[in-house]
Amino acid sequence: MRKALRWLLALVVLTGTLSTAGVATAAPKASASLGQGGPPSSEATGTVASAADIKDRLLAIPGMSLIEEKPYTGYRFFVLNYTQPVDHRNPSKGTFQQRITVLHKDVSRPTVFYTGGYNVSTSPSRREPTQIVDGNQVSMEYRFFTPSRPAPADWTKLDIWQAASDQHRIFEALKPLYTQRWLATGGSKGGMTATYYKRFYPHDMDGVVAYVAPNDVVNNEDSAYDRFFEKVGTQQCRDRLNAVQREALVRRQPLEKKYQAYAADNGYTFQTVGDLDRAYEAVVLDYVWGFWQYSLLSDCDTVPADAKNATDDEIWNTVDTISGFSAYTDQGLETYTPYYYQAGTQLGAPTIHFPHIEKKYLRYGYQPPRNFVPRSIPMKFQPSAMRDVDNWVRQHAEHMLFVYGQNDPWGAEPFHVGKGAKDSYVFTAPGMNHGANVAGLTADQKALATARILDWAGVTPAAVQSNPSAAKPLAAFDAKLDRREAESEPGLRP
Repeated sequence: MRKALRWLLALVVLTGTLSTAGVATAAPKASASLGQGGPPSSEATGTVASAADIKDRLLAIPGMSLIEEKPYTGYRFFVLNYTQPVDHRNPSKGTFQQRITVLHKDVSRPTVFYTGGYNVSTSPSRREPTQIVDGNQVSMEYRFFTPSRPAPADWTKLDIWQAASDQHRIFEALKPLYTQRWLATGGSKGGMTATYYKRFYPHDMDGVVAYVAPNDVVNNEDSAYDRFFEKVGTQQCRDRLNAVQREALVRRQPLEKKYQAYAADNGYTFQTVGDLDRAYEAVVLDYVWGFWQYSLLSDCDTVPADAKNATDDEIWNTVDTISGFSAYTDQGLETYTPYYYQAGTQLGAPTIHFPHIEKKYLRYGYQPPRNFVPRSIPMKFQPSAMRDVDNWVRQHAEHMLFVYGQNDPWGAEPFHVGKGAKDSYVFTAPGMNHGANVAGLTADQKALATARILDWAGVTPAAVQSNPSAAKPLAAFDAKLDRREAESEPGLRP
């Protein structure tokens, strides 16, 4: 903590310098002839435009179109399409429409660039850094999540650099309008996305707040997860969860009959994963992980205490509640095909063991991402992608904050900042899960994190400058607008 508090001696100001050697550079912008020529010209953002309605200014950006505007007190909220090149290295190779949203407060406020890493919500919401700095928020749908998918889909163009370049072009397009400082943020895969954006375009953002971002540097070395499950929570809770998971495999035959009826009633099929049996085991093996990802230690009371004597319905219901029996159906996998593709080509995926389950009950174990992507889509893993990002963060992170939850399995392999990092931190929220945030940190870390976010955004109040421990969000909490819980999704996904 002594090292972390060095910033108290002087406020750090981020300067927009050119990329240093060894840092990936941006690809050329798409040509204006494609209707996607980056930021508007200086003529389009002159004194006349500065007084124009915000919607008119947004729609004056080449390639930007309105889907709808939704009202929210104190803000303007827009759902938009932005024309992006399918391949940022070859912009002439076609375009697609990428959904973004803009939660507009005032052009004089800082802007937070949020990425969830999946589909974008089309309802107004405000992430924690946006509340802290009382700013605007731009949210981006990750490429290849429908409807933001090129047609036809060239899956080789779904990678972390192309996605970072999507963000870069959106930032360049909106920066002439939102001229104050920008922060990038995201949770889970979105936290990974914000980190990768900073790695490839280090001078776009004035700071990054990455929540619960997994960092699978070596894909075939996952012992950290096994160690996590040996110690997480309490022995009593672990024993209870493990017993239910084992019992679900012991009762495979009767529960798979129930699964067959469930699938028939809902029209579910299993072509991608192969068959119902593989899907069933995948759901059951997600159970313990899913509990710790989305639940708290206090929720152990909701897990059957005596698995051996529980009814089939009790075992089924608890597994369905935590893991979701629809997760590995064709219909459940379809939405997340882009994630599983990335997990199997760049991001990596965890493999854990189950010492509490006899081998005779395990037929497949943790299945690789390849099993969850249609075979018509080729996949080849790139082991250097995560090593590159990890090394960059350790040596070059600047104005970056990583927040993890103590009881979140995805935090077993976190990002680290090394000697080359500047004004960057890794904090863990006690007892929290995949919904960990700054508000859940210890008092001193919460104050430090809040103060740094305010400073990176350039909105530190005078009172906080003189007393950083007094740092708190500038905007009051809004129960409808602000999200503070992990977004529960069936299946093993960050």
